[in-house]
Amino acid sequence: MDRNNTQGLVLFEYFTCPFCFMTRRVIKQLGIDIERRDILKNSDFRQELIKGGGKSQVPCLRIEENNQVTWLYESAEIIGFLKSRFAVEVPQ
Repeated sequence: MDRNNTQGLVLFEYFTCPFCFMTRRVIKQLGIDIERRDILKNSDFRQELIKGGGKSQVPCLRIEENNQVTWLYESAEIIGFLKSRFAVEVPQ
């Protein structure tokens, strides 16, 4: 996968969430740019998350590809998805 091709990926989060912080740190280490939507700063983002994913839990990665949308919760699963998708070794 092209490391710059993050179109269709959106991270729902809020700034002070420790699990969101871990996820953002890996995104930075991978050197990728993913749209971020803070659900505490914008209630429309929170409503979009609830409507689409079924709950307001963060972090949540919205993955849109092949005209299908997947809502991936849990920071460990999001991090695993990103590492496998972008095939980059991340230093521990």
